[in-house]
Amino acid sequence: MKNIKQVLVTILKDESGQDLIEYALVAGLIGLGAVVAMTGLSGKISNSFNSIGSSLTNAMA
Repeated sequence: MKNIKQVLVTILKDESGQDLIEYALVAGLIGLGAVVAMTGLSGKISNSFNSIGSSLTNAMA
């Protein structure tokens, strides 16, 4: 019985995979932030290209 308790205590104190999980969470948050930022910027970039295209079309006519 004491051996089982000792194994459980050892498992609970083991932190070998903790760093990997933390890095994965940080990478996930950075990726999510990038997607949100790109989604917000896509409309502005599209409007800018449309404006430039219209200006070029009007200049050539």
